[in-house]
Amino acid sequence: MAKVKLTKNALKAERDALKRYQRYLPTLLLKKQQLQMEMRTLQDKVLAKREEEDTLRKGMVSWISLFAEPIQWSKYLSVKEVRQGEGNIAGVRIPIYDGVDFDVSIPDFFETPVWLDDGIRALQGLISLRLERRVLERQYELLSIELRTTSQRVNLFEKVKIPETKANIKKISVYLGDEQVAAVVRSKISKKKLQNEGEI
Repeated sequence: MAKVKLTKNALKAERDALKRYQRYLPTLLLKKQQLQMEMRTLQDKVLAKREEEDTLRKGMVSWISLFAEPIQWSKYLSVKEVRQGEGNIAGVRIPIYDGVDFDVSIPDFFETPVWLDDGIRALQGLISLRLERRVLERQYELLSIELRTTSQRVNLFEKVKIPETKANIKKISVYLGDEQVAAVVRSKISKKKLQNEGEI
């Protein structure tokens, strides 16, 4: 803790600092709550996307064994572009999943297996779900970093800065009060001396 000057200017500076801390603290607490709520929502969304992936995979079980035939999927399906936007949650810039564009080549129906169309659609669905889940996980990660920083600031204000400033204000006030009392006592003593000298 830095040494505090015991002056009226220092007292004013400490009072101003305390007002500032007390004004910012509720904003930080609100931001912390908002981040926690958004993180819970994102967690639910990630779990929902995982369940969608599992459901899609289970739906493929009946014909997935056909994938054992060697197929060069890159000839028929590739990711052209993953579209992402940018959003803002509690001042944190996050990526937003806007979809995925595929390059799909229509297979020759006479040279490829019958199930290839279903396989292409299933892979498109899986890839899309997985990309969306990754973006949601990235959002969660970014919010988690911001929550950690915000929590540290809240703790700094609540547990360090505000108590320290209050203690400084009390220390300066007591000192200035003592100085004022001492000045009054000195002036009374001086006055008494002058009166006594006047009588002699």
